[in-house]
Amino acid sequence: MNPVRRRRLLWVIALVVAAGIATALVAMALQRNIAYLYTPSEVLRGEAGGQARFRLGGMVAADSFQRAPGSLDATFRVTDGDAQMPVKYTGILPDLFREKQAVVATGRMQGEVFVAEEILAKHDENYMPKEVADKMGMAHRKHDVAAPGGAAPTSQEAK
Repeated sequence: MNPVRRRRLLWVIALVVAAGIATALVAMALQRNIAYLYTPSEVLRGEAGGQARFRLGGMVAADSFQRAPGSLDATFRVTDGDAQMPVKYTGILPDLFREKQAVVATGRMQGEVFVAEEILAKHDENYMPKEVADKMGMAHRKHDVAAPGGAAPTSQEAK
């Protein structure tokens, strides 16, 4: 092999190695920042697995919100109709946060309690994150319960 071809081959190999390293770094950065959405029943079944950080979605359970006077520490339970998960959060809650409303919390599990870093609440009367709405709809159908704010689906609506 002549010196010109050898130099070109080395440049091509160096570019391929550099592209592979860059791709690996980007993939690792994206993987660390991804937060998958799970419902309380999925977390309790172990589907969240070893996820260090994930999103917990559902409804704030009735009569579950507690906050000590003069403190930013709040505790409440999130439910999907099948199971409830205790949540602990320190900080200012969104204005629209209340019981029996949709919520998505981002955080980690510590023992049996989900420790939230961020809380998102629905922004109007008709909004619920699509993933949460789909999973809660499955829970309502499973238990043959009418969805909140509406009647049970009729056979014609199911088609």
